[in-house]
Parts: sequence; structure tokens; C-alpha cells
Amino acid sequence: MKDSARQRLKNQVAIVTGASSGIGAGVAKALAADGAAVVVNYSSSSAGAEKVVQEIKDDGGCAMAIKADVSQEDQVQRMFSQVKDQFGTFHILVNNAGLQKDAAFVDMTLDQWQYVLGVNLTGQFLCAREAAREFIRRGVQPEISTAAGKIICMSSVHELIPWAGHANYAASKGGVMLLMKTIAQELAGYKIRVNSIGPGAIKTPINHEAWETEEAANQLLTLIPYNRIGEPRDIGEAAAWLASDESDYVHGITLFVDGGMTLFPGFRANG
Repeated sequence: MKDSARQRLKNQVAIVTGASSGIGAGVAKALAADGAAVVVNYSSSSAGAEKVVQEIKDDGGCAMAIKADVSQEDQVQRMFSQVKDQFGTFHILVNNAGLQKDAAFVDMTLDQWQYVLGVNLTGQFLCAREAAREFIRRGVQPEISTAAGKIICMSSVHELIPWAGHANYAASKGGVMLLMKTIAQELAGYKIRVNSIGPGAIKTPINHEAWETEEAANQLLTLIPYNRIGEPRDIGEAAAWLASDESDYVHGITLFVDGGMTLFPGFRANG
């Protein structure tokens, strides 16, 4: 981080939900490397969150950890109040918190369905709503950014690609796609930019079984035309760009960072 000459997010404060590991941790570190002070949100892993905070501080950045279950309105509102108490305001929200509870559709319980939708979709609604309220209240600070605020929703290639055995997860990401586009349409007039990132296969704890052995990794690579599995830093770099003024005219899109997974590689040989 100390070697980075970029400071595109200098004097900005970013909240990254679900940032104690995996993609969220990668995003938090990338935003900090670009000059942002970062709030590392976590739900259960305080040790993981504090590790991310310490790594950012060790590299000369500014970070703090805040516990909140994003599916719970009172906890979300308390987190955003804590951020404003600490920093006065904030400029970037990365709605990253997400999880899986997989089951065949006919075996899926209502609890499994609601749990995933609660975090992956309702959590994004609650956090984006609080962010939008603050961005509208504060307005544009031209010396900080050309936008009043930036909201980045973490979606998935599965907002587009059906995924048998994961109906709750795929439904949540399809919902994120239209939530993002709808609030982008609604908030544009306030100079609030809203976009999504759609990761493909990324090496994180949530999917370690898909890449931890050579056999599993080779099977996964058949779905990735670019022939490598992504790393959290790939998503972090995309998030840093979307949060910066370099992408000021980018609004209401899903940026797929997937090595070509959405190209439906099964059809490379004409089906």
C-alpha cells in the first residue's frame, strides 16, 4: 500500500460490509490503498475484521472495524450513526456482505431461503437506503468528488447465470441487479452514482471446495475462458475504480469481473 502512487479516494470515507475476509477484505484494502479511510464491517468474525484493519494501518492507511448484521435495520442504522460520529460523513458504500445456504430446491427450507435473502438482498437495501439519505443530506463536495456519493453493490455472475442447487443465492443476486438499477435511476438526479460488480469464481473461504484441490480447480477452469481463478484483489481494483471520479460517467451497470464466465464457454465449440 505504501508503494501506491494513486490517491484517487483521498479524504473520502468508505464503508465496506462483510469485509472481515474474502472479497470484502480485498475491497477494503484496495480502497485504503487509494487513500480512503475504511470502515470494515463484520457480523461475527471480530478477529478477521481486526486483522484487515491492522493490515491497512500497517501499510499507512486508516481503518476501523464496526460490528453489524446488515439484515437487521437497527444494527445498520447504529453502524451508520457510528461512522458519522467518527468521521462526520462518508462518501462510498460497498454493499458486499453475502452468504450461501445451499440446498436442492425441493429440499430448501424457508429458513434457508429467508436467511440468504435477508443478508444478500435486504441487507443491501438497508445499507443503500442509509447511504442515500446521507448523500442527499450532504450533497456534492466538489473538493472531494464530483459525485455526492458512490454506492457499489456486490452482485455475482449469477444475476445472469442460473445456478441449480442455489435458488436462494441466485434469486438474491437477481434481486440485487434490479435493486441497483432502480435506485440508480431514482438517485441519479442527486449526483449519487450506483453500480454493481459481478464477480465470477474468486478464491475466497465461501467457495474453497471449488478450487482447493488441483482436480477441483481444473474442473472450475472449464467455466473460465481466461483460464485463471480470480483473486479478491481483482474485485478490489474494480471497486476502487468505480468509487473514483475516473468512472464518473459510469452509472447503473454491472461490471462483470469474471475472466469471461458470462460468455457461456460451454458454447465455444458451437454447443
